[in-house]
Amino acid sequence: MSGVSRIKEFNLPDLGEGLTEGEILAWLVKEGDTIELNQPIVEVETAKAAVEIPAKWAGQVRSIFHPEGSTVEVGTPIIAIDTDPGAGPVEASTTGAPAADLPTPSAASLAAVEIAPEEGMVEPGLIGGVAPGGRTAVLVGYGPRNAPAKRRPRKGASPERPAATPAASVSPAPAPAPVPAAAPVTAAAAVAAATTVNGNGRPGGLVLAKPPVRKLAKDLGVDLGSLSGSGPLGSITREDVQRAASGTATAAEPPTVAAPATSAAAFGADREQRIPVKGVRRLTAENMSRSAFTAPHVTEFLTVDVTRTMKALDRLRGRREWRDVRVSPLLLVAKAVLLAVRRHPMVNSTWAGDEIVVKEYVNLGIAAATERGLIVPNIKDAGRLTLRELADALTDLVQTAKAGRTSPADMSGGTLTITNVGVFGVDTGTPILPPGESAILAFGAVREMPWVHKGKVRPRQVTTLGLSFDHRIVDGELGSKFLRDIGDFLADPEAALLAWT
Repeated sequence: MSGVSRIKEFNLPDLGEGLTEGEILAWLVKEGDTIELNQPIVEVETAKAAVEIPAKWAGQVRSIFHPEGSTVEVGTPIIAIDTDPGAGPVEASTTGAPAADLPTPSAASLAAVEIAPEEGMVEPGLIGGVAPGGRTAVLVGYGPRNAPAKRRPRKGASPERPAATPAASVSPAPAPAPVPAAAPVTAAAAVAAATTVNGNGRPGGLVLAKPPVRKLAKDLGVDLGSLSGSGPLGSITREDVQRAASGTATAAEPPTVAAPATSAAAFGADREQRIPVKGVRRLTAENMSRSAFTAPHVTEFLTVDVTRTMKALDRLRGRREWRDVRVSPLLLVAKAVLLAVRRHPMVNSTWAGDEIVVKEYVNLGIAAATERGLIVPNIKDAGRLTLRELADALTDLVQTAKAGRTSPADMSGGTLTITNVGVFGVDTGTPILPPGESAILAFGAVREMPWVHKGKVRPRQVTTLGLSFDHRIVDGELGSKFLRDIGDFLADPEAALLAWT
């Protein structure tokens, strides 16, 4: 097997629903590791979730092309795997030809090869630093080579005529010998040749700083020439500029009079944080903006006495077959929503332009707050589940979301959503519809409050529900009846089950 056929490049796959890119969160393998087929090799965050991607081949990791934290487009190679590491070293030729057939390089070609920069030379990209080939780095590209220029002979000039020498017309003072073009130039010599030293012993006339640092200094009104850089070879960093802006930097000369601190310095960039919008956060922003300005939202509220629901949950927890099951008020809220959908199926529908798609299945979404942002995984065909199956599905959904392991498939295809804002101690809200859905219910905190019960004011367990719906599909009457049925179930779940099932 040739080296070309042995080395397989693994491209970032499409992880579902036309995702175009992903961020590499963590590599689960390293170069030289032996891996098995379908072994997880990398954890990637898409716009929907964090996913572990398995290997397509068994073998040995040859190369990793992108570091952790980089964003990679779908279809881009991310890792190379040697599928037959026991066959010996990989052939040197990338075309499959044996290494012995390669032509021997000539001495001239070897002499023309540029030597890699020595360790410790100026970091590439610093303005004024040494660049490959003996050039000086400038803002865009590189400056001229440090080599003598060659001129073509002028037209009609005699090749036998000797060129005039400068020594014939000037005093016989010895001229400095030119530096040979092939002589190596060290980093320190290049910097010394490109800079002058002012009276304070610091580089003057040339400041080593990257373009973003220069822009920051300009925005904050900081003179780079007055700073002592703390970066490589004295280059100025963002921290140097920010310290100067706050009045704590060490200037080239100690000031005789302390400059008064300006109020603008207290509101500088050193007190701001810029967070890239990507992944789950970007998808959430796009979906919420599209939904809020596409579907006409209407929100209604209902305050309900849920004392009987809370007592029913206590009795449920006491049953032997339910002792190992996580039982929460959200379970009966979900059951109430599913039963109400049966009575009002138009609420479980989608606006499709010239038609309304009414769905006979309910993929019940549960909004979950995670470290990466808001996600809405859903329980597929939740209306067919028993109460025990629904409790298990809710527990699995929440635990998977908290662990950051929700798959893109679990977050697609939702038809109706519940957001449990009560866990944050708030009473209710006006939730925004997930795209493609016509209703979302906000479940608020359950509080003990004074309530008129059987003609007397008594302390009761009370919550507030908020229902947002798409007014193109759900009118006020339908939305009110749907919300009222949910409230009726929570007010007396046992009677509602007997009456509706």
